[in-house]
Amino acid sequence: MQLLTLTVVLLLLTSIGYRLGRGKAVATAGGNPRLLHSLPRYHGYFVALWCGLPALLVVALWLVAEPSLVRHLVQSGLPDDTLAIGEERLNLLYNEVRNVARYGMTASSPVVEAAAQRYGELRATLFAAAAALALALASGGLAFAYQRIKSDLRARNRVESVVRVFLVVCSTVAIFTTIGIVLSLLFESLRFFQSVSPIEFLFGTTWSPQMAIRADQVGSSGAFGAVPLFAGTALISLIAMLVAVPLGLLSAIYMAEYAAPRFRAVAKPLLEILAGIPTVVYGFFAALSMAPMVRDFGSSMGLSIASESALVAGVVMGVMIIPFVSSLSDDIITAVPQSLREGSYGLGATKSETVKQVILPAALPGIVGGVLLAVSRAIGETMIVVMAAGLSANLTANPFEAVTTVTVQIVTLLVGDQEFDSPKTLAAFALGLVLFFVTLALNIVALHVVRKYREQYD
Repeated sequence: MQLLTLTVVLLLLTSIGYRLGRGKAVATAGGNPRLLHSLPRYHGYFVALWCGLPALLVVALWLVAEPSLVRHLVQSGLPDDTLAIGEERLNLLYNEVRNVARYGMTASSPVVEAAAQRYGELRATLFAAAAALALALASGGLAFAYQRIKSDLRARNRVESVVRVFLVVCSTVAIFTTIGIVLSLLFESLRFFQSVSPIEFLFGTTWSPQMAIRADQVGSSGAFGAVPLFAGTALISLIAMLVAVPLGLLSAIYMAEYAAPRFRAVAKPLLEILAGIPTVVYGFFAALSMAPMVRDFGSSMGLSIASESALVAGVVMGVMIIPFVSSLSDDIITAVPQSLREGSYGLGATKSETVKQVILPAALPGIVGGVLLAVSRAIGETMIVVMAAGLSANLTANPFEAVTTVTVQIVTLLVGDQEFDSPKTLAAFALGLVLFFVTLALNIVALHVVRKYREQYD
C-alpha cells in the first residue's frame, strides 16, 4: 500500500511537471508556439522526464535491492548460535521471520519474534529513505528542468533521445532474455545427457522417469525414451490442425470475399473471441462435456473410446486455434490487390473461379505461414492436454486412446519440490530444448515460405 501511494504521488508530480513545462513554454513564446524550437508538449515531456525518471529508477532499485539488504541486516542481528544451524535451516528460520512480520503469525521462539520486529523496522526505515530520496529527486528534477525551459530549447531532440535509449534498452533486455532462456535449457540439458544417452532419449520408446530412492529398487534407473511423447504431441497437433485449418480457412474466405460488410463486422470479432478464452476453460469443456459425448457416441457405434483420448484433446485444441488461422488468412486474403480481382472478372471468371484461381494462389504463401504458426501454438499447448488427454505415455497412432505430450510431461516433472540433480527433473529441460528447436524450426520455415513465395505487387 505504501509503495502504491508513493507511485501515485510520483505520477502526480510528473503530470504537474508536464503541465508546468508546457505552460512555461507557451508563456516564453508570448502565446505563439511558432516561436519555439519544439512544440509545447515536448517541453512538457522534457520536464516530466526529469521529474519522474530519476525517482522511478530509485524506486525500481529499491525493489530489487530491498529483499537481500533486509535479509542481510536481519541475519547479522541474530545470535551466533542461531547462525551456526546451517544454511538450509537458516533459510527456513528467515521465512518464518518474514511470515511473522508480514502476516502476524505466531512466533515459535523469542529469537524469531525479535527478528520479526527488526525485520519490520528495517523495511519501514529503508522504505522511508527510498521514498524521501525519490521525492527529493522528483522535486529537484522538476525545478531543474523548469528553469531550462526557453524558446530555443531543443526539447524534442532530448525527449526523442531518451525514448530511443528506452527502446534500445527494451530490445536489449528482450534479446538477453531469449539468450538466457536458451542457455539455461542448454546447460541443464547437457547435465541430463551426462546421465542419459541422447540416443536413448531421442529414439527410446519407453518413458518412465520415476527414479527410485534406493539402487536396489525396481526401475531405479528410470526410462527416458521420449518417442511416445513426440508421437503424442504430433498426433494431437495433427488432429487439431485437421479441425482448425479447414474451418479457419473457409471462414476466412467467406468473410473476406462473400460476407456482407455488416455481417463481417459482427462475425469476425465474435470468432476472435475464441482466442481470448483461457485454455483452462477449454480444458474443462473438453473433460466435462466433450469427452463424455464422444465416449457415448463411440459406444453407440461399437467403438471403445477412452475417457481421456487424443481425439477429444485435438478437437478442442483445433477449435481454440481456429481464430489464429482465420484471422491471419483473412488479413492475407484481404491484402490481395483489388486489381487482380477486377482483372479476373474482366476476363469472364466467376466469383468462385476468381477465389480458386487468383486470390488463393496469391495469398497461399501467407496462409501457409499462418498455418505453421498455428502448428507452433498447438505444439506448445498444455492445459487442454492435461485435462483431456491424460498423462499416459502411450506409443500409439490410435486417436481413441489416451496419450500425453511434451509440454504436459514438463509440467509433471517440475511440479512440487524437486531436486535439480536428478535425471527425472533435468529431463524437463531436455524436453523443453527439443520443443524449443521444433517451434523455432517451424517459425523459420514459415518466414522462409512467406518471403520466398510472396508476390510483389505495385
